[in-house]
Amino acid sequence: MSAEFNHTIIHARDNRASAEFLAHILGLRTGTEWGPFVPVETGNGVTLDFASVPPESIVMQHYAFLVTEEEFDGVFERIEAAGIEYWADPHGKQPGEINHNHGGRGVYFMDPAGHGMEVISAPYGSHAGAASS
Repeated sequence: MSAEFNHTIIHARDNRASAEFLAHILGLRTGTEWGPFVPVETGNGVTLDFASVPPESIVMQHYAFLVTEEEFDGVFERIEAAGIEYWADPHGKQPGEINHNHGGRGVYFMDPAGHGMEVISAPYGSHAGAASS
């Protein structure tokens, strides 16, 4: 049997704002709203379905996205142009920096609902002697 990850629901204060935020940063598009969801499809066909919920229902989650080195340049330019606070580490102890773990680059930032977002250009463990994050 072969199983593939197809979609997940991401709770947001405003489903459209959160979907458009992430789509813009990653250079993707939002899909057509259906029911309570605003979808964003990633390059490997996984859909992130943003759903508006009461703010007190949102539990912070972490989402990581793998991009090419060239795509990382665009992502990072959009983060800086939007004035989004970012860090080199998931705990926010290295503000205004990116990391160079696993032979690539990585950056962490928050979305409008308070979810932790990570963009990396090399998968974890892909480089011998790579630093862990």
